[in-house]
Amino acid sequence: MSPPPWRRAGCRCLAVAPLLLMALGGCRFIGEVVGAAAGGASAAATGNPAVGIAVGVALNSGIDATTDYIVRVRQRAEQDAIAAQAATMEVGESRHWRIDHTVPIGNEHGEVWVSRNIATPLTLCKELVFSVETGSGETLKRQWYSTHACQSGQRWKWSLAEPSVERWGSLQ
Repeated sequence: MSPPPWRRAGCRCLAVAPLLLMALGGCRFIGEVVGAAAGGASAAATGNPAVGIAVGVALNSGIDATTDYIVRVRQRAEQDAIAAQAATMEVGESRHWRIDHTVPIGNEHGEVWVSRNIATPLTLCKELVFSVETGSGETLKRQWYSTHACQSGQRWKWSLAEPSVERWGSLQ
């Protein structure tokens, strides 16, 4: 005799529940779930809970470090796109900037404005005000930030430590 239909559907929901939790938790939650699952499996396979804890912690740390690295690379690409636009700009000039990542998640765009040049004996820097735009049409949201970019050889690079704003959240 097969179980009633509501029970079969409940089993499917239970199987999908961990996936829904990971989707709600974002990238940060993945390391914890995978670490816990691998730790539990290792403890069960070896019969030693200490091995399970060590495997779980190591895997969680590795996934978190990889996630942080990916976020830093994507953030650096965004900062380089803003600095590259500012490289040829004069004080008071504004231009649009855009970054298109290989994996099209978090592609950003906005406007950058050069507010002043800062000449030092070592290099030339520019003070920038830039926006990041999300949404479109009536739902367009624009947030403004300020930073500095300096000439480094033939390229211009972001020169300040991370702004203390939520924009760079996981790196603070």
